[in-house]
Amino acid sequence: MKKIKVKNILKLIIFIILVSFLAVFLNLVTGCSIKKPEGREDMAIKIESEEIKSKEKESTEVESIKVESKEIELESKEIEATEFEGVKLTPISQQGNNALAGTQYIDKQTYRLIVDGLVENPLSLSYEQLLEYPQESWLMPLNCVEGWNFTAKWTGPQINSILNDAKVKPEAKIIIFYTKDVPDGYTSLDLDYIRDNNILLALKINDITLPPERGFPFQVVAKSKFGYKWAKWVTRMELSSNTNFRGYWEKAGFNNNADDKGPAFE
Repeated sequence: MKKIKVKNILKLIIFIILVSFLAVFLNLVTGCSIKKPEGREDMAIKIESEEIKSKEKESTEVESIKVESKEIELESKEIEATEFEGVKLTPISQQGNNALAGTQYIDKQTYRLIVDGLVENPLSLSYEQLLEYPQESWLMPLNCVEGWNFTAKWTGPQINSILNDAKVKPEAKIIIFYTKDVPDGYTSLDLDYIRDNNILLALKINDITLPPERGFPFQVVAKSKFGYKWAKWVTRMELSSNTNFRGYWEKAGFNNNADDKGPAFE
């Protein structure tokens, strides 16, 4: 009986050893290992950890977007000038302004300034091309025939620069300005006056891109002329020899010369 028991014990020991070796062998071959099943607490901790990581990632992405947005805003934001050449400027919000048919809206991307008539090289200029001309700034008051005025910093290219590219013919005497609100010709200025005074097309006022209500894309800075000569929302400049042309206000009896120290009516 003792021999039988010993044999049985030996068989059991050998069986256990074989099973152990087999388990080790399978683990090495398949890479499998027996893991302790995750309990509810372990699963909860794991889920919570993943949620925290996800929220941290979302927060980082949001902050990154905010920073990029602020950088873009800072790059594009314009600051209105309050003083120029030692003179206090009238804030845009306090400047007088008139419009025949309300504010006109012109698309910056599709805008073209047509320069034609008595020229050898007609032009069709985009807003970006106007910006490419040399820009200069003037300190200049605008005097309205109604009696009010304001002083501003006007920045833009000289009309002379554009005329040089258009190659004006000798017979040209005036420039007629066609505007979005008066497409048949809003007003005109003598060519000699424009050349002698280096008249500007103001793309900016007080260092701010000209707002729609102020005549975007530009306002003609008609130095020493009443405000009705300061054309806004200009779409075309025609070089003409017709010195009898009269614009909107001139047809109504206002002085075509429009000297701001002279008579308002002819």
